[in-house]
Amino acid sequence: MYPLIRLLTISIAAISSGKMSPEVACESAFRCMPWDLDMFREMNNGRVLTLYDLGRFDLSIRTGLAKALKNNQWGLVVAGSSIRYRRRIKVFDKVTMRTQIAGFEGSWTYIVQSMWVKGRPTSSVLLRTGVTSQGKVIDTDLVLSALGIPDWKPKPPDWVESWIAAEAQRPWPP
Repeated sequence: MYPLIRLLTISIAAISSGKMSPEVACESAFRCMPWDLDMFREMNNGRVLTLYDLGRFDLSIRTGLAKALKNNQWGLVVAGSSIRYRRRIKVFDKVTMRTQIAGFEGSWTYIVQSMWVKGRPTSSVLLRTGVTSQGKVIDTDLVLSALGIPDWKPKPPDWVESWIAAEAQRPWPP
């Protein structure tokens, strides 16, 4: 089941926190609950990805992107991801999630997210995301103009560039 209560909680916190710069990492916190667990009594990997969705939703509200999406009838899409799991998240662990824009290339926005328990990283994901209009990904210049920051366009770090290059070599369809 989709975590609607967490979505509501994150949305209220994001709205009440005020607007933030897209250059800053967005943080949110939650507890791992029994319904987040798999048969090995750790947070299910599918739930981790769903909670990362909520982190991006939080970022979109705090940066003003959610408002621009609504005003322009735009949507969001995830076109690729790479995740690393390093430590287990157990029931009732307090998890801090960080979400940050890593850079832009063409029509794509690259986002890095991580989860932390007791100051130690548990997982991290790199995502290729885009904003869509009428079913097509639009150029980031248009999105940044709508946000009032047309000149802010950080280049992805080298490790993200390497991932982009590797993804370009991957055959499709598999």
